[in-house]
Amino acid sequence: MVADHDKWQWQEPGEVWKGAGLYHITLKIPSRETLLGDLVIPDNDPTKAWVNYNDLGRTILEYQVANTTHYPEIQILHYCLMPDHLHTIWYVRRTMPRGISAAVRGFWQGAKKAGRAYTYLSSIIPESDSGEQKKITREIAEHLRSKISDAEYAALSPIFTEMPHIRPMGQRRQLPATLRYIDMNPQRLATKRLMPGFFRVQNNIEVAGRMYSGVGNTELLDAQHYIPVHVRRTMIEEAIHGDDTHLRDYMDSCINAARKGAVMVSPFIHDKEREVLYCVLAEGGKIIYLSDNGFGEYYKPSDGIFDAVANRQVLILSPWNYDPKKHGITRAECVALNQMAEEISFITSESDSDSTLRKH
Repeated sequence: MVADHDKWQWQEPGEVWKGAGLYHITLKIPSRETLLGDLVIPDNDPTKAWVNYNDLGRTILEYQVANTTHYPEIQILHYCLMPDHLHTIWYVRRTMPRGISAAVRGFWQGAKKAGRAYTYLSSIIPESDSGEQKKITREIAEHLRSKISDAEYAALSPIFTEMPHIRPMGQRRQLPATLRYIDMNPQRLATKRLMPGFFRVQNNIEVAGRMYSGVGNTELLDAQHYIPVHVRRTMIEEAIHGDDTHLRDYMDSCINAARKGAVMVSPFIHDKEREVLYCVLAEGGKIIYLSDNGFGEYYKPSDGIFDAVANRQVLILSPWNYDPKKHGITRAECVALNQMAEEISFITSESDSDSTLRKH
């Protein structure tokens, strides 16, 4: 899997990001406290979910707008404020004298002022008091900064303790996908809350004698038939030289097996394997997806398979612990994951005993 930073990177390493273009900015509350608003799910329908902003959330948005007065090159193109983070797209219309990092840092400073104001008011006003008494505005945040000493101010938690993440968009065609990703945030959070069992990391899953952690529908481990999806190099080489018969026949056989109820098992590394993946999911088929990295505390399936997890179509398994510094996948990991797919497929399909496939 490719890290987000690598997918979005488009300028030379070390170059200051000053150029015109689109930038996806993410500001998070590292503690993941839901301090910016409340998720509302009308009729328990995730597609209707929306976020009711509170004063702190509205103040963060005000600081974002105010920041553009200092950086007139920036236009706020789109945003989505969630209970614990903000996604926003900035359009830089012309080359900036100081670069996008300076503008983001300016916005961050404003967010930290609002965070410290919230911390201060929370420390002096009991929770039982009305929300109106805890009202956070830009004016209150600025007044607080001048009211108390530097030492007292520095002792207040800014809440937003990490610099916002900047993802430059290298190609304009990335914009529609990013807009959809941002707009789907409330619906996906609502889905996770309504279906916690499918999105909670489950540990100590034993499959064919090997231990995994997983996310998704563990009932797929009770299926009767599994098929590994592994496009061989010879198939690709034949297709490159003009004969794709073997490749197309193989991909068709996988899809036809899924239509008959088989569960497809694979790390789905090659583009052609991913074609099979998305075709099977689109037709309502079932997938066991082997991941090259484990699951972090706030893991969320990728945009392409999130809905399929909610629809009970997918189980994601990983044999390894989560590594936040991991970038890409090695050849050795590819070989190992494909071997595991074959283990799961052949051992479980040939066995009539439940002992080879179980969850602890």
